[in-house]
Amino acid sequence: MMTSRERNKKHKQKILLRNSIFIAGCSVVLITIFLVSMKVGFSKFTFADTINTILGSGTDKQNLILFKFRMPGIVISALIGAGLSLSGCIIQGITRNPLAEPGILGLNAGSGLVVVLYIICFGSNNFASIMTLPFLSMAGAGAAALAVYLLAYQKQEGSEPSRLVLTGIAVQAGISALTTILVVKLDDSQFDFFASWQAGQIVGANWNFVLSLLPWLVILIPYAIFKGKVLDILNLGDEMATGLGVSINKERKKLLIISVMLAASCVAVGGNITFVGLVAPHLARKILGPKHSFLLPSCALIGSILVLSADTLGRVLLQPSGIPTGIMTAIIGAPYFLFLIYKIKQKEGITK
Repeated sequence: MMTSRERNKKHKQKILLRNSIFIAGCSVVLITIFLVSMKVGFSKFTFADTINTILGSGTDKQNLILFKFRMPGIVISALIGAGLSLSGCIIQGITRNPLAEPGILGLNAGSGLVVVLYIICFGSNNFASIMTLPFLSMAGAGAAALAVYLLAYQKQEGSEPSRLVLTGIAVQAGISALTTILVVKLDDSQFDFFASWQAGQIVGANWNFVLSLLPWLVILIPYAIFKGKVLDILNLGDEMATGLGVSINKERKKLLIISVMLAASCVAVGGNITFVGLVAPHLARKILGPKHSFLLPSCALIGSILVLSADTLGRVLLQPSGIPTGIMTAIIGAPYFLFLIYKIKQKEGITK
């Protein structure tokens, strides 16, 4: 006869095994999509061609297509998916709002405004510009986040989650309108760059973009996962978290800064890719539950799978130009967002 302690231990071991298997499975799926993405496009490769080229036995044409034109976009897609999904997961955790997401809260719009201003002043075609964009994007996203927080804040109630979302949508609309006005000042080459950025066009990326994004994610993703226990405690409620010795405001500010930096660095490089930070955390939470030690790594993997799949489908469906990745993620994410709103309203109706 097992004691309750032994049953709890066995239950935890089952959960650990299930979650580990799921994360391992997501890793296999991501690697598979990565390989498929390398072989598809206007110039098609067989799997044998792809493997031979990776191992250094490809022709000059295959090396050029794979390593210069195709591989940078594939790597960036995977990195952006991981960064945006983690950003969305953190925002949902600290606001306890299932609809919260970097794009909806105006972070993408703030980044876009600063990117346009920089392009107008300094251009966009040199390496220094590409390396500078993440810093400027973070400044714009941070300013947008601060504006949303201050506008949504009320002295009696603080920043109520649903008010944050509504304020974020309003701020995003205002910033987008201002960005549209500034776009008319761009010349043809600058406008082409911004139009690709705004649509989330990853296809034209190069290794300089990878180098500008990779250091940020190498630092921020492990730190975000390290903060998983803090998110678990914050989800227990303010009173319980305070009782457990957590400085709520301090930790929320840290987590919000991490979220802004993750989203802004990804948006600066990949453009206006939305809904990834909404869909990936929801899918991971439904399968693995709310514990962030598993939720955050699985979010990163699911986000990478989503964006890389969107990028791959975009290259296949409309050749040779392709459909921008941002448009593909919106096609997937917008219906899911509407479905979530319906489910939340339905739940509220049942509660009342």
